[in-house]
Amino acid sequence: MSEVKIGVIGGSGLYNMEGLGEIEEVRLTTPFGEPSDAIITGNLEGIRVAFLPRHAKGHRISPSNLPAKANIYALKSLGVERIISVNAVGSLKEEIQPMNMLIPDQLIDQTKGRDSTFFTSGIVGHISFTEPFCPVLSQILFEAATKTRVKVHKGGTYLVIEGPQFSSKAESQLYRSWGADVIGMTALPEAKLAREAEICCATLAIVTDYDCWHLSYETVSAEMILANLQKGVDIAKEILRLTIPRMPQNRECACATALKGAIATSLEYISAEAKRDLRLLIGKYLDRREFG
Repeated sequence: MSEVKIGVIGGSGLYNMEGLGEIEEVRLTTPFGEPSDAIITGNLEGIRVAFLPRHAKGHRISPSNLPAKANIYALKSLGVERIISVNAVGSLKEEIQPMNMLIPDQLIDQTKGRDSTFFTSGIVGHISFTEPFCPVLSQILFEAATKTRVKVHKGGTYLVIEGPQFSSKAESQLYRSWGADVIGMTALPEAKLAREAEICCATLAIVTDYDCWHLSYETVSAEMILANLQKGVDIAKEILRLTIPRMPQNRECACATALKGAIATSLEYISAEAKRDLRLLIGKYLDRREFG
């Protein structure tokens, strides 16, 4: 199978990608278990793309139980260098209306107990996460989105909650006071793990509701989200089709070298298990001994 450099992780309502040619179904096992579902690879506008439904076909996996480490590792093993993540979110600001799109540039982590790093069991690594999303990929995604009929917001803070329950009204008001723009359940730990894997990551957030803070708008429900998603997913697919051919060949962003200088553990103390399981991610640094 040829190397695939672009990956798409589909969120709620996005379980497949039309228009792919020369399709292959890839089932992988990683040191961190199996990914959410089989990865579908295919050609889109002459470019090889890997598609992974985050919640699995039929929406079988809850946000708290997503095998995020296996998902990111599996895409990395296929050669993926850039990931576009599609997420359903609620709006925390009046001007960000349901059925808008938003390309976030910041994150607030309110999850609890999710395994958010590859650096456990015998190795410590500290990546920079100042800019959680790749600015280059996010800009390309934004420019593509402006070519469609949807209103798209550039930048904004995505607050990630544990779920699967929606927020209480008090929580929603608290998050608004923090200045967060949208709220969802799935951007993390994906973005952190993608950075550790030196993969560029950008998010296309489909705004489905006003959470529960808005006085004159219906309180968020699963039924509302799914109904609005049916409308938003078609636009998201159009944006993806416009984005993917715009990718530059080379990566000049910091994402590509995120691990350089990030590994704190001395080479002789890195466990054999960590070297084995993480060679895909850190092999070039082990070989070059680029530590410190």
